[in-house]
Amino acid sequence: MTARGASVVVAARGWIGTPYVHQAARKGTGCDCLGLLRGVWLEVVGQAPEPIPAYSMDWSEPQGEERLWQAALRHLLAKSLTDEAPGDVLLFRMRSGAVAKHLGIATKVGPQARFIHAYSGHGVTESPLSLPWRRRIVARFEFPAEAI
Repeated sequence: MTARGASVVVAARGWIGTPYVHQAARKGTGCDCLGLLRGVWLEVVGQAPEPIPAYSMDWSEPQGEERLWQAALRHLLAKSLTDEAPGDVLLFRMRSGAVAKHLGIATKVGPQARFIHAYSGHGVTESPLSLPWRRRIVARFEFPAEAI
């Protein structure tokens, strides 16, 4: 594990137990999956790269726009889906044909792979990166050393 990956995993684990709150990004108080990523970014990289506009639970679906993917490409370093490492940012498409709009952070790779994410009804949790989750991954990124 790289030093950068290790710092991302430590920061992400610090958010475990934070309740799920749509559009929030406050450790211990509430966050959604984007808020988790934003919080880890602030801890590991520094200042937020761009303001986040308000978004609804179904944002970008009616238009079919991959807004989250586009933002990730602007600020994170794209990786091959097979180049797995702890600390990677995972982008998921939750339903076939829908836009990709769930994020997680890999904490362990290999047969016992795990990731941290925030989702409704569960808050921030570390979960097994099981086959059903793996099938939903559409992109993999890593945090830059500094804001791009």
